[in-house]
Amino acid sequence: GHVQLPPPQNVTLLSKDFDLILTWTPGEGSPPNVTYTVRYESQDRMDKWIKVPHCKNIHRTSCDLTCVLPNLFVKARARVKAVSERFRSPWVESQFKEYHLDVELAPPALNVKVEENSLHVNASFPLAACVETFSWMYDLNLWEAGSEDKVGSSFHTSVLFVSKQKRYEGIFRKKTVTIDTTALQGNYCLSARSSLQSIDFKHSEFSQPVCVLLNHKG
Repeated sequence: GHVQLPPPQNVTLLSKDFDLILTWTPGEGSPPNVTYTVRYESQDRMDKWIKVPHCKNIHRTSCDLTCVLPNLFVKARARVKAVSERFRSPWVESQFKEYHLDVELAPPALNVKVEENSLHVNASFPLAACVETFSWMYDLNLWEAGSEDKVGSSFHTSVLFVSKQKRYEGIFRKKTVTIDTTALQGNYCLSARSSLQSIDFKHSEFSQPVCVLLNHKG
């Protein structure tokens, strides 16, 4: 009979940190020199499996498909097979995913510049080139260090502005926020989350706080 390699297992098309990635684990009993080849199919061209040049005969167990998919608004799936010398496994398919609907966002990195009576804040996103044109935005929170204890964890979700907290919502990705700090004194913290204004509004977790000392009378 024809000898086959064990097929890859746990084949999953997942979204993480703005990317769409196919992952899998080696089939049980796979030889050490096994390589993998990936193809994909989109719902606008069913039964047409397209080669992925950078994921042919690879040793790793993942393949970034973010900028491979020609249409990020159409559901797609991928498949992978194992190859070793003249043996190969059957193809194993993932589920369908659509980037625009299923993408998971990562918190942005905050860049904070302190000036005498102002703060200049912008956020950077680790985006693949093909998705830079999406309407990425971010929400920014500013609060006095220590004041979050009084409201528990709700300072990240409350839209009520109190004297020690403020939220700036729906800021376009490349826009810098300038905050007047004339009336603020002490240690203040900032945190932001990414958001995508799509069919279903979605957002990331908030970033780790960045804290700065304002108007310190030294």
